[in-house]
Amino acid sequence: MNSATRPDSATTSVGPQLKSAHPAGSWRESWWLAFCEFAIVGLTFFLDRRHLIPVSKTPFLLLLAWVSMRLRGVRWRDVGFARYRNWRLTLIFGIVAGAVAETFQLLVTQPLLARLTGKQPDLADFRILSGNVKWTLIALAFTWTLAAFGEELVWRGYLMNRVAGLGNRTRLAWIVSLLVVNVVFGFAHSYQGGTGIVEEGIAGVLLGLVYLGTGRNLAVPIVAHGVQDTIDTVLIFFGKFPGM
Repeated sequence: MNSATRPDSATTSVGPQLKSAHPAGSWRESWWLAFCEFAIVGLTFFLDRRHLIPVSKTPFLLLLAWVSMRLRGVRWRDVGFARYRNWRLTLIFGIVAGAVAETFQLLVTQPLLARLTGKQPDLADFRILSGNVKWTLIALAFTWTLAAFGEELVWRGYLMNRVAGLGNRTRLAWIVSLLVVNVVFGFAHSYQGGTGIVEEGIAGVLLGLVYLGTGRNLAVPIVAHGVQDTIDTVLIFFGKFPGM
């Protein structure tokens, strides 16, 4: 279980073409700028590990993403923050993708990882939701803001594009980006223990595949992510989540 700017309403592009407003030789497109950004991501992880980040890393990473994209003349719609063809298809594809991914997680990856490691994901932080309407509603609000919108904008929208851009956005660059970024995404959930890290890494790869499969559209994985976490939250509320 995972722990926003508004889209341009006129944007309906399925496959965004990321074009910077600055020439290739500009410092804004340099490797050292990308390195500085990745260093800030690492620093954010370090501070979070030291419990110096309140609530969530996501708002701080989202601010970094906004600053980076602003400097490079990249808009959110350039990385796919727009509806997929139309809102009906966006919702249908997102709900189906989320339900399928969650079913795969609950019935395949989680039982397999639990058998291999001997441990379920550590969701002790979420036990307060069990039978508690107030905290469950608060959790659902965070699910659709920090998790669904925030994490998809940061991980699939900003970081996957940033890493792939360093490799000139070739097919190989996108494959490397898909794997590297979502391994780090798994470690962003280190509070869930080793099993949770691997499980969330797999979940990130699946969301990344949804992103790439829809022509690098963010709306569908946002909905899918929200659906997944909503199912988790409801299961925890009713005391039906595996291992809890």
